[in-house]
Amino acid sequence: MKKFIIALAIILVVGVVAVVIYMNRTEPSVALKNYFDKLNSKDYEGMYDYVITDTTKEDFVTRVKNIYEGIEASNISATVLTNTRNEEDNSITNVTFNNSMDTVAGNMNFMNTVKVKKVDGEYKIIWDSSVIFSDLKDNYKVRVTALESTRGAIYDRNGIALAKDGEINTVGLVPGKMNETTDKAKLAELLGITEETINNALSASYVKEDTFVPLRKISKDEQKLKNELLKIKGVLITDTKSRVYPYKEATSILTGYVQDDEGKTGLEYAYNDRLKGTDGEEIYIVDQNEQKVKTLAKRDLKNGENIKTTIDINIQKELYEEFKDDEGASVSINYNTGEVLALVSTPSYDANDIVLGVTNDEWNELQNDEKKPMYNRYLSSYVPGSSLKPVVGAIGLSNNSFSAEDDFGTSGKRWQNDSSWKDLYITTLETYSGPANLKNALIYSDNIYFAKAALKIGKSNLQKGLDNFGFNDKITFVQDITKSTYGAMDSDAALANSGYGQDQMLVNPIHLAMIYSSFANGGNMVMPCLEYTETKYYKQNVISKEIADTIKADLIQVVEQGTGKEAKVEGKTIAGKTGTAEIKENQQDENGTEIGWFNAFDENGLLVVSMVQNVKDKGGSHYLLPKVKKIFD
Repeated sequence: MKKFIIALAIILVVGVVAVVIYMNRTEPSVALKNYFDKLNSKDYEGMYDYVITDTTKEDFVTRVKNIYEGIEASNISATVLTNTRNEEDNSITNVTFNNSMDTVAGNMNFMNTVKVKKVDGEYKIIWDSSVIFSDLKDNYKVRVTALESTRGAIYDRNGIALAKDGEINTVGLVPGKMNETTDKAKLAELLGITEETINNALSASYVKEDTFVPLRKISKDEQKLKNELLKIKGVLITDTKSRVYPYKEATSILTGYVQDDEGKTGLEYAYNDRLKGTDGEEIYIVDQNEQKVKTLAKRDLKNGENIKTTIDINIQKELYEEFKDDEGASVSINYNTGEVLALVSTPSYDANDIVLGVTNDEWNELQNDEKKPMYNRYLSSYVPGSSLKPVVGAIGLSNNSFSAEDDFGTSGKRWQNDSSWKDLYITTLETYSGPANLKNALIYSDNIYFAKAALKIGKSNLQKGLDNFGFNDKITFVQDITKSTYGAMDSDAALANSGYGQDQMLVNPIHLAMIYSSFANGGNMVMPCLEYTETKYYKQNVISKEIADTIKADLIQVVEQGTGKEAKVEGKTIAGKTGTAEIKENQQDENGTEIGWFNAFDENGLLVVSMVQNVKDKGGSHYLLPKVKKIFD
């Protein structure tokens, strides 16, 4: 029985296919096929040869062309389903067919019926607008409307928008409202454009008396400028949807900016595929009163995804304000979870200016500014100087090259390993009483101690220890972080200099924050994250809890009584390390510059790493201490 049913089904399918093939070969069907063949090749005049209509050829061509090209129709097909004699007129055949086409709103597939009549031996379609769409009348129109999607917003941890779709103003002229008092020169000056630009815009072919001719976009906040603009006859200011960045310079390098709904830099670029929505389209018929009659096809819009980051805008703003006039970078994380609280690069720029549209001169000024306000410093790497000393100390303790209590012996402010170093000496700024052990070396930032430490550890072990902390590794992050590297260490002198963060040492600030997290949380390097997730580690037990606690206790004393005491906060326990890196050709070079660091953490999960270039005449790393202190105070 089952086989019989299957066989019967096959026979029925074959029969239907045979009928369809037959129907498409009848003369009325061939007339319909010829009509659609001409349509596919956009031979609109040729289509007219296959129709009977009261519509003139010119009007026919215009209407068919406007509709099909307006909806971007392609791959148009017509498959005849039935041919039946018209009951009222036997000379007419009713042809029912399936019409399919790709359009701007997606594939459109529907049934329609046309009347085909034989005239002078030829079959032709009796044509009116319903041949195009069954519900379309000659006085109806087909409309296409874009359904505009919204780009997702970028929020901080508390739901405060860092980047969002909002409104700006567009300034323009309406020719019909201009008169002899319209001061184009003044308008050009206020908008930062040329009078030639205004004249070219007004002379465009589309411009009529009542046309709004846009000239420049401005922020809605510029009320004083708008008041001046509206004094000029013919000026009109309209609202325009745009991407806006509420915190301007404080977040612009972090967020980046958008042009033509594409993220170009920063998080706008990194998250572009998620933030960007997909516009929809609707094709529909309207009557003579512009009332919608029927939707023919619709592709729904899809708004972009909102991204909630771990950024704390209050910490972000505070760090920006403290360092906005410096060339530097600041990173703040929660050292227990890896949540990134702030990413600041200074000096900065206002992303709103880019979105509004800058002139070539303004863009060139930004690009050629010697302070590089568009350069992302927290993704780059720098000489760490003494900020690397806790790392070297931890490596030495981990591989038993020395103990925390070992006294390396006093060496004054100037030391060399042996006479083979010739004129090369390791120098340090401060002498101290008591043993030259790890604690005192960190408190007083003793370069000589850490040069000796590096030699005791040895090149191979030091490099392995740094690799264990993530040097030469690509850190996984939403943005590309420059690797931290240590160079060749191809001599004892180079090895010694590396021990206190000089020679060829380069460290990325985000990576350094990860390393310092292990000192703060008992030995685990957290993985930085910009979105909420379960805590992930770059490496657990990168050092033992005992060693982490030893380094932490010493860093607390750095702030309590050592080089970091200017960052001490009453009632709080702060651990930290200063670092001043010298950038010069040789020891005799007096024209070199200095990079200042201060890395600190409290007992509540807050860790801050800050770096400033060119601190030589600002007090070295001490320049950073009162600024970072404010974040903890």
